[in-house]
Formats: sequence, C-alpha cells, structure tokens
Amino acid sequence: MENLRDFLRISEAAEYLGVSPNTLRNWENAGKIAAHRHPVNDYRLFKKEELDALLRQLQEPPDTQREG
Repeated sequence: MENLRDFLRISEAAEYLGVSPNTLRNWENAGKIAAHRHPVNDYRLFKKEELDALLRQLQEPPDTQREG
C-alpha cells in the first residue's frame, strides 16, 4: 500500500467532491471510482488524484453531435 497520507477518508473525499458519503459509496459500487481499503481497519480510502480525475470528468460538457 502507498503512503496513507496520499488518501482521503470517505467523509473527507465526499466533502472534497461536494457530495454525501452515501453518494460516494454508490459511485464506488457503480464503478465510477475505486476505493482502496485501509490495511488495518478496512475503511474506504480514496486517492486525491483519482478524485481530481473524477471531478474533471464530471465538469466536462457532454459530447454534442454535430449535424451537417
């Protein structure tokens, strides 16, 4: 496992993204983001760089189809 300082707990990650912890759990279950597990207590942990990637993906406008 990498340095635990590179990870956020679920409450911290949810606040960082502006969503509830339950939303973050649902996103994990849907495969939208990966959760890593703490080696001692098995809590969900999220890498900040993966959260940033998810934020970028959410902020991108949907592809618009061009006609013509």
